[in-house]
Amino acid sequence: MLKLIAKIFGTKSEKDIKRIMPLVEETKAEGEKLKPLSNDALRAETLKIQEFINTELKPIDDQIADLHKQIADKPDLEINDKEAIFIEIDKLELVRNKELEKVLWKVAPKAFAIVRDTARRFKENESLEVTAQEFDRVMAAGFPNVTLDGDKARWANRWMAAGNMITWDMVHYEVQIIGGLVLHEGKIDEMATGEGKTLVATFPAFLNALAKRGVHIVTVNSYLATRDSEWMAPIFQFHGLTIDCIDRHEPNSPQRRKAYQADITYGTNNEFGFDYLRDNMAREPQELVQRAHHYAMVDEVDSVLIDEARTPLIISGPIPRGDEHEFYDLKPRIFKLVEAQKKLVNESLNSARKLIADGSEKEGGLALFRAHRAMPKHKPLIKYLSETGIKAILQKTENFYLADNKRNMPEADKPLFFIIDEKDNSVDLTEKGIDLITGQGEDPRFFILPEIGTELNRLEKDVALDEAAKFHRKEEIIRDYQVKSQRIHSVSQLLKAYTLFEKDVEYIIVDGKVKIVDEQTGRVMEGRRYSDGLHQAIEAKENVKVEDATQTYATITLQNYFRMYHKLAGMTGTAETEAGELWDIYKLDVVTIPTNRPAVRKDYDDLVYKTIREKFNATIDDIVKLIEAGRPVLVGTTSVKFPNS
Repeated sequence: MLKLIAKIFGTKSEKDIKRIMPLVEETKAEGEKLKPLSNDALRAETLKIQEFINTELKPIDDQIADLHKQIADKPDLEINDKEAIFIEIDKLELVRNKELEKVLWKVAPKAFAIVRDTARRFKENESLEVTAQEFDRVMAAGFPNVTLDGDKARWANRWMAAGNMITWDMVHYEVQIIGGLVLHEGKIDEMATGEGKTLVATFPAFLNALAKRGVHIVTVNSYLATRDSEWMAPIFQFHGLTIDCIDRHEPNSPQRRKAYQADITYGTNNEFGFDYLRDNMAREPQELVQRAHHYAMVDEVDSVLIDEARTPLIISGPIPRGDEHEFYDLKPRIFKLVEAQKKLVNESLNSARKLIADGSEKEGGLALFRAHRAMPKHKPLIKYLSETGIKAILQKTENFYLADNKRNMPEADKPLFFIIDEKDNSVDLTEKGIDLITGQGEDPRFFILPEIGTELNRLEKDVALDEAAKFHRKEEIIRDYQVKSQRIHSVSQLLKAYTLFEKDVEYIIVDGKVKIVDEQTGRVMEGRRYSDGLHQAIEAKENVKVEDATQTYATITLQNYFRMYHKLAGMTGTAETEAGELWDIYKLDVVTIPTNRPAVRKDYDDLVYKTIREKFNATIDDIVKLIEAGRPVLVGTTSVKFPNS
């Protein structure tokens, strides 16, 4: 039905494209006017646009400058009066941003035409000769593709990008002009792979950079950030704009601060976020590296703004050694506990198999539910659950024991040494488990957290003790509570390390260090550590050096970071499926850009299977058929766990 409606009335993307087509035609017309111009005259057109922008915004800029002057001229001004002036400046900045967008739309066709014609000239000529300006001389000193010959400067169409010598051979297609206008509008381009998203970004980057407010182009890894900044740079630099990449410079360095002052700044999403956190920890203004967050374009926008957006970026530091967890001391007890639970799980699983096979679904379901509560990541259990109908039995049993506020849950948990709630990522010892790890002759309450409120209340009512004795006894109770609380927390983290975190799946060991593996991408997350003592517990489990525990100094999610920008846009090949979420969170609209040539690839409908086993079997069958036909196969998964399956 929806396809029929779209066919009759057109899709939303088609309507958006139809709306901006007059600007595309205007851009092409402006391009025709630029073709006869000399290289110097082409560069002069850029200066005219900058002058027009400055003239249009001069009244607001004068008001802002006057308010800043009032503060500078009156250093003894009352704090409330200063605050009132700064509030007025902030209001004017918001007005200026709105006016700036109006001005940029007026000059967008000509600016886009300048970029396109510059690309054409680089493609059609081995070098472009211009009258040397001061910035040409600066460029010639640091870039081999720019040379000086008297009062002339020559810009070659060959330069280094990511260690390779490239020859410029691209001119923007019409569909790329559409993509550029969509990005300038603060929307998301959905463009098929190979349609030139990197080149498309040059249009809005150039236009918005002319406003001198800074343009950030965000990529998913350091290689792409470095490559794109070097690959596209001469198109911008030819017109006097400055380009840099933050990933090429050390954090908090003068070079990174200079990179942020460039007209166009490339970098990875994490580096932009971490620089923001470091700036928030700075003590002096001169330590800051970022400037105002004006305009950002995010490559692979669905991955950055959706998949990774809620994962916090964290700057942390060591906790003093006095708070070190007692993981090594507790490890033998926990190992004993886990082995006992594993034996119990195997017995419950075998019982479940037999009972369910004999038709005793209720009793078999209970045994299966116990095994799942005991060790949800036990591989034989996962394999059994993939069989047809078994997961339905587990869910039915789970619903029964969750009913009536978990009234019957103690019956299910009675044989277990500890209980794992995979959804809450929590592990709780049972009385049976506490008895197992409490040594002979030890205090039976060694792993039991005291009721501190009750004990303190009883102490206050004890008339046999004077105030000094009560004070000392109170300190003992609080100290005992803290020690036991830390001990029980360490036990919980060790149990998580043994039962929920598997080597070569959630983490790997490299050079004697535990390194986290990203579940979505399978990449090693350098510098990341699990919080709250969990990383130390895994280190103890794997017999590597237990590093100091850490505490959080500053944190932000990518979602909250990118929402600070005045204007946000993005590019990807797969945004339409995330369109609803992108709109709800960021108010970002998705526009599907048509391919330059009709696509010949066939996109088949998705296939849905009842069980994982059926899905894997069907996948294997397809892979075998394709390989037998001599066609290579790339198998993609949503998690690093599945390739091992």
